[in-house]
Formats: sequence, structure tokens, C-alpha cells
Amino acid sequence: MSAVSSRLPVFPWDRLEPHKATAEAHPDGIVDLSVGTPVDPVPELIRRALVAAANSPGYPTVWGTVELRDALTGWVERRLGARGVTHANVLPVVGSKELVAWLPTQLGLGGGDRVAYPRLAYPTYEVGARLSGAEPVPYEDPTALDPAGLRLLWLNSPSNPTGRVLDKAELTRIVAWAREHGVLLVSDECYLELGWEAEPVSVLHPDVCGGSYEGLVAVHSLSKRSNLAGYRAAFVAGDADVLGGLLQIRKHGGMMVPAPVQAATVAALGDDTHVTEQRARYAARRAALRTALENHGFRVEHSEASLYLWATRDEPCWLTVAHLAELGILVAPGDFYGPDGAAFVRVALTATDERVESAVKRLG
Repeated sequence: MSAVSSRLPVFPWDRLEPHKATAEAHPDGIVDLSVGTPVDPVPELIRRALVAAANSPGYPTVWGTVELRDALTGWVERRLGARGVTHANVLPVVGSKELVAWLPTQLGLGGGDRVAYPRLAYPTYEVGARLSGAEPVPYEDPTALDPAGLRLLWLNSPSNPTGRVLDKAELTRIVAWAREHGVLLVSDECYLELGWEAEPVSVLHPDVCGGSYEGLVAVHSLSKRSNLAGYRAAFVAGDADVLGGLLQIRKHGGMMVPAPVQAATVAALGDDTHVTEQRARYAARRAALRTALENHGFRVEHSEASLYLWATRDEPCWLTVAHLAELGILVAPGDFYGPDGAAFVRVALTATDERVESAVKRLG
């Protein structure tokens, strides 16, 4: 156990605890814009589906019910523009973080293999490489990488933390490069439904992939679009050979999405109204926070999509964290996401309207 844990970096959020204590001491309480956990209610139709399936005494299947697979394939075609998606092209997973952390291991990667991910990125890409014993390789442009030993290439659009969106032409170029060099490309698209100043595109769109899913996997989550972080509802879609192998491994490992959550996922993917309503909440919070931050002396970069504002005062990020904590506002330091974030903070939009309003007043 110690041999595995010693490969991992210090869990970043533990370093934020002293600043959280400072923010909590504010007379009007903390405004927590750090982790990005949903705070709005789970939509009623999803809760009803969960309750209706609560009497589930038997084991669920790893591949999910036929109804779930129908919902996944239907959504991938309707929302992502993919074509010819079958049950073999989808697989439910127990939250997207679990998939990201364990995918290199489940793919059989290890010593001598390399896993690439964006230089500014969700820390779990690096963690997954280290858990498997593979070499983590951050990149600025993936097509500039040496493909020797490169087995897995992560994309993340819209990006966490920056909110940057890769356009269709850029995605097409990267897909072609990965296929040319026989590199599995996995695209984390969990924020795809939250585009503000850009329209995110999936690698499974025919204009990007050419109508073939060979060598491509897309990762999607219901945590943010449907407020289901507590349900651990996510799925992957793409190359049937890759997903077929993962299905067999996950069967042996008992990695099953609970039956009530499968039913809730069917309901969530079949309804667009609650997604539109939640987008409107986030859009209003984003506009208010962005204006307040800019008036307070911040510059916001990228942030054209996702649930965050990538902001800087052109100073070390921990000085910014400390400054905002004195105002009772907790944000994430940019160096959590790589050294290139050392002058930035990530500001989440996931706080109630009342807490956002309080943050805006304090920044003013």
C-alpha cells in the first residue's frame, strides 16, 4: 500500500484548510467558491425516478440496463451529433473521477508507458498515471509530443480549470495525429453543456472523427449539468473495442452503478428542461461574479465555458487566496492545476444566489 501511495502528490485540498478557516471566520460566513460542488436541488423528476427504483435488492449489471444503454446512445447522438452509436459504444461508470483515476491501470499501462495531459489540468490525470506506474507527461500542444511510448492522451474541453474550449479544427488535427501514431485519445467533456462564449464540440462529432470512433473515447458526467455529484452518475462513449475490454475488467472488479442511479440517469438524460434551467442559474452567477472580480482588479482569462472563472491579479496565487479569504471568499489556487497556474485562482460558480450576492458585495 505504501509503495502505491508514495507515488502520489500531496492531496491538494488539504493545503487550503487554513484559508478556509479564515474565510469561515468572516462575520457574514464563508462564500465557498473553491471545490465546485453543486448546491442547487436535484430536479424533481430525477428524484422521483430514483425513489421509484429504490426497491432494488439484486445486483445491478456493470453494463447497465437496456433502458440505460438506450438513454446513453440516444443522448450521445442527439446532443453530441454522433452517428450510428450502438450499445457497444457506451459504458456507465461510477462517477467520472473514478474513471479518470483508474483508466490507465484498467488499460494495463505501467512502467515504460507514458500518459499525456494538458499542462494546466485537473490533477487526477496525473494521479491516474502515477497509480498505474506510467510516466505522466504534461503538454502545451499534444501534437508536439514524442509519440514513443505514449499510450494515452487526455484532452479536456471545456477545460477545468481554465474554461478554454478546443474548436472543431483543433480537435480534428489532434484526433488525426493520435490515430497516425496509434495513441488512444480520451476526451474529458464533462462541461460540454456549459458553453458561454463558445460552443463546445465532442471528439465524437462526425466533423471531428470522420464518422469513426476508432481510438477515441469521450467522458461525460451528470454531476454539473443535472446536480448529480452525489449520485456518481457518469459514462464513457466511443471505441467499441476499448469499451468492450473495459467492460470485462469492470465486471471482474464489480464496478457497478447502483440500480436506482441507473434509473435516475435515464430520467436525467431524457429531459432537457432542467439542464436549461440550471444553465440559466449558472449564467447569472457567472455574470455577477465576473463583473465583481474585474471591478476588484482581477483579469479573467479564457473562461468561455465550464463552471469556473480563471482569474488573476498578476501575483502569486496563494497571496490572492489569502486576500479573498480575508473577505470570507474561498477560491482554489491555480497551482493546484500545474505550475503554469501559479498566478491565477479558479473561482467556481457553484454557490447559492444568496452566497454569490454576498461575495459580490464584499468584492465591491
